[in-house]
Amino acid sequence: MSSTTDIRETVREKYGKIAEGDAAGSGCCGSTKEAPCCGSGDTALQELGYTREQAAAIPEGANLGLGCGNPLAHASVRPGDTVLDLGSGAGIDAFLAAREVGPQGRVIGVDMTPSMLRRARENAAKGGYSNVEFRLGEIESLPVADATVDVVISNCVINLSPEKPRVFAEALRALKPGGRLLVSDLVLTRTLPDAVRASVEAYVGCVAGASLKDDYLRLIREAGFADVEVVEEHGYGPDAGKLPDSVKEANAWDAVLSVKVRAVKPAKR
Repeated sequence: MSSTTDIRETVREKYGKIAEGDAAGSGCCGSTKEAPCCGSGDTALQELGYTREQAAAIPEGANLGLGCGNPLAHASVRPGDTVLDLGSGAGIDAFLAAREVGPQGRVIGVDMTPSMLRRARENAAKGGYSNVEFRLGEIESLPVADATVDVVISNCVINLSPEKPRVFAEALRALKPGGRLLVSDLVLTRTLPDAVRASVEAYVGCVAGASLKDDYLRLIREAGFADVEVVEEHGYGPDAGKLPDSVKEANAWDAVLSVKVRAVKPAKR
């Protein structure tokens, strides 16, 4: 990829097609046949950490099989909270968060893909979610006021950003003092070959854009977060899935981990 703009536009185009039904299931992690980290069925959702109750509560059309975990599993969302979902897609985690915050709470989803945003808004209207709104924007420049959010969540999106330090800085800015960050994402255990990192398909598939695990955690700390910890992780192994055909390296999945990372914005003294 030649520039930050190129990466962002490639991701926007690919996920726009997914939202429109032209490439369902072929976003993060590749197709569901290639990698078990994504999927839209109940079994796949349970493997990602969603409960049966949560799976049953997801509105039709909100789960596009693009996640790599359940960010709400360790987020400790409370009634009345304001939750911000970075890269909210068709709304799966935003709608589940809406159940937890209740009528006195609020959920804001931010996504840079207009067609994905339309789909999420349609899902919200059909489901009667009055405490959820979806805003067009980039996670590197959030359309959210300072210190207005209790919890920030994200599901397999930050690895796609070419400007991860800005993402974490923006999340910190939006959070109230004492607010919580819980992200489910993909990280690497080793550096990938140049040919893999240069591949457009691998980038959109959440492989080439992923950071080394230690670097990912360091970026969160450097943004100003405290108590940064991996609360859950699992790998996929060399046989879990293949990179796109255009990538000649046989397999990079043995270098990939799915992690859930929790952090806190320090309270004012």
